[in-house]
Amino acid sequence: MTNFERPSGRTADQLRDVVLETGVTRYAEGSCLAKFGHTHVLCTASWQDNVPGWMRGRGSGWVTGEYGMLPRATHTRGRREAAAGKQSGRTQEIQRLIGRSLRSVVDLNALGENQITIDCDVIQADGGTRTASITGGFVALALACKYLRKEGVIERDPIVKQAAAISVGLFKDTPVLDLDYPEDSGGEGDMNVVMSSDGDFIEIQGTGEERPMTRAEVEEMMRLAEKGCSELFEAQRQAIG
Repeated sequence: MTNFERPSGRTADQLRDVVLETGVTRYAEGSCLAKFGHTHVLCTASWQDNVPGWMRGRGSGWVTGEYGMLPRATHTRGRREAAAGKQSGRTQEIQRLIGRSLRSVVDLNALGENQITIDCDVIQADGGTRTASITGGFVALALACKYLRKEGVIERDPIVKQAAAISVGLFKDTPVLDLDYPEDSGGEGDMNVVMSSDGDFIEIQGTGEERPMTRAEVEEMMRLAEKGCSELFEAQRQAIG
């Protein structure tokens, strides 16, 4: 344990440098550039004054997410999914996670028959793109809701609490917070934890990659996730203003 060192030089319970920059696009109702170290995700929230057909007439709204990676977000160029003619299973799984996570903190009735789509586009990837998407996506969503209230589209804020997400894992058999790519690809296990600002858990995804994870390791990773999300909630509050 005394010789343990992370590739980034961070302590086991230390987030990467986190920046949630708002107002980064001209046209979106809400936007946030979420930077977690070298992982950069552009999150935009777009409003439509309608809902999917299956929801019409119910008086409630909808929040959904879309996710994609730019071709040179990684070390080598990836083919655009549009060119391939379909989305990968990974992309579909991540955008469903984004939608579920953000809907869980929204009063859809207060949104009225309006839809907000959160687009999360990965500009640069170094691990944790889905957690950065959720954390930045919430900021974009909250800003869009502020805009809709200001414009008189909705009467009250549909946001009931915050949502943020962070990765934790085992690297060199040590629980660590906020994995970057070397830790994600070379670790023994990892988890993605989505939390709400009242301390509840929205979703937990975990896998023992090289070996099963012990109960003590999982408990320590959950403690780290709670600490990390607490810091992210504060960063979100400052970004939203």
